[in-house]
Amino acid sequence: MATNSDFNVPAQLVKELRERTGAGFSDCRNALVEAKGDVDRAIDVLRRKGQAAAQKKAQRDASEGLIGHYIHAGGKIGVIVEVNCESDFVARTEDFQRLCHDVAMHIAAIDPRYVRREEVTQEILDHEREIYKEQARATGKPEPVIEKIVNGKMEKFYEENCLYEQHFIKDESGHLTVGELINQMISKLGENISVRRFVRLKVGETTNAPSGTPGAAAMEPVS
Repeated sequence: MATNSDFNVPAQLVKELRERTGAGFSDCRNALVEAKGDVDRAIDVLRRKGQAAAQKKAQRDASEGLIGHYIHAGGKIGVIVEVNCESDFVARTEDFQRLCHDVAMHIAAIDPRYVRREEVTQEILDHEREIYKEQARATGKPEPVIEKIVNGKMEKFYEENCLYEQHFIKDESGHLTVGELINQMISKLGENISVRRFVRLKVGETTNAPSGTPGAAAMEPVS
């Protein structure tokens, strides 16, 4: 009886999966074996394993890292972002440095307001939910349907405004979020990795970030 381990993975498929995910050779090969050569399914396998690895390492202290930066549009938009890991060794790797650059570039392009959904204040959530309820009630739909509509719009709010929930700008498939990108790097480098804070500056734009959200004061000067 044939098993997954009997599946012969073509080198070209491994190469394609590595290019699309940035995962290591053995992880890509094992994912393709599990998915029986289906690249899209293999990507899902890598995501699940990345999330599992991230959950195991999430409680570990990550006090090292780098300040990533990105300047865009002829010097009109700039981002600095603090990305943490557990060791200076990992912080100096090419993979980690590329991650810092890519996250900064994503922030420059997409302009998130928060790092994670947990940072959104209850006041803002209540305000957004009330707006969505009013919009849904105007359609005349019953309350149970309205609640489902509002919950869906709240998820869309997180996706549009929270860095970890946003679809990573360099992922052409449109399925990989920034949070999943970070999880993949956790799995690859074996350390807890997280974005701590960021600030995005645009020439001529007044910074007026709500309390508790990233803004001009999000990265305090060090004395």
